[in-house]
Amino acid sequence: MGLRAEDRVTLRTLAEKYMSYALSEENNENRRLWRSLNDGDMQKPMVAIDQMPWNELNSDGSLSCTVADPYYRRIEWTLRSEIYKWERLRADMVLNPYVLLPRLISNTGYGLRPEYELPESAHGFVSKRYINQFREPEDVEKIKTPVITVDRDGEALIAEEAADVFDGIAPVRMQGIILHLGFWDWIAQWMGVDNCYIELMDRPEMMHAIMERLTAATLSEIEQINELGLYDVNCNMCHCSYTFSDSLPTNGCDRGNPVSGDGWAFGMAQLFTSVSPQITEEFEVRYMNRIFPHFGAVYYGCCDRLDDRLDIICRMPNIKKISCSPWSDRENFAANLPRKYVMSNKPNPAFLAHTSFDEDTVRADLRHTISAAKKHGLRLELLLKDISTVNNEPERLGRWAQIAKEETLNAAL
Repeated sequence: MGLRAEDRVTLRTLAEKYMSYALSEENNENRRLWRSLNDGDMQKPMVAIDQMPWNELNSDGSLSCTVADPYYRRIEWTLRSEIYKWERLRADMVLNPYVLLPRLISNTGYGLRPEYELPESAHGFVSKRYINQFREPEDVEKIKTPVITVDRDGEALIAEEAADVFDGIAPVRMQGIILHLGFWDWIAQWMGVDNCYIELMDRPEMMHAIMERLTAATLSEIEQINELGLYDVNCNMCHCSYTFSDSLPTNGCDRGNPVSGDGWAFGMAQLFTSVSPQITEEFEVRYMNRIFPHFGAVYYGCCDRLDDRLDIICRMPNIKKISCSPWSDRENFAANLPRKYVMSNKPNPAFLAHTSFDEDTVRADLRHTISAAKKHGLRLELLLKDISTVNNEPERLGRWAQIAKEETLNAAL
């Protein structure tokens, strides 16, 4: 690939700093604590921060990438962003003691792309008006089966070159696929949210046909990924949550050719916050029951409200963690979540967006969540994510992380 000499220096310098943190005692202890949480013996509630407004955080230029090669620029960004998080908003984050190399995988997808209109003055985070691509039942045939391929020769060259670039500093490992199984996120973008709700009432048979076609296509996708040995077992994260565990990857895992049963996937039906639990069962659970058995573990939920339908969600197999979003009633969620699951709470990111940062409000909110989980004997993780703005005050993230760490340590006493 012909990396420039100065780019090799940049990558090696970043990797050296990254590995100094990744091999630290604190990092090892954080990994142990996440493993305890995931394996059923929580030592304390765990905290992580992800999905941040990077455009507001680069005040000192430390996030500015300079590597010319597009592939290695991605690796540079990962190193820079992980170092940034460790130094400024660590909480309970964990750094893998190796450099991840994205695999050269091609995926043709489902044959559809979102079509939308934007406001005339669109900039930053904006609303989109999605165009309906499913006006008639026969439009369901627009959904195609993904075709997965991998460039083995290219990967071999990258592995050889990367091993040389990071020689003496960091080992390298390949990062494969983690499947996003949020079908209703995609359908909403192909149809528009309003149209989804209308058709669930007016033409449920068409919506079932869409889900059936997506399910069949995804089962084929999983089969292809497994035949090629492309599933991920090295990044140790799924939907912003750390997945360290003694049970996964499985003891028989071929790390050179990992399959979906060795790793995690994540699913959600965020659109269904505004439908009945019965609709969730009919149009989500029925189909995920055919897909989730193919994975070692599943993280379920995102911004959807789930406290009013946990009994239905828990009927799906292999789920280990369930999202308690700001739209869920935390007391009701904790009271109804079986203890075998991790309560994966999403603290409200709006607290970081206000004109001023109210630390007392943040602390009280965290205590409310911790108290609800403790009252019902639940394992708890706090994942601050979907942060669209910190009102151009990056230090708010560091203060939030410090407050959350204090409150979770107090909860462990």
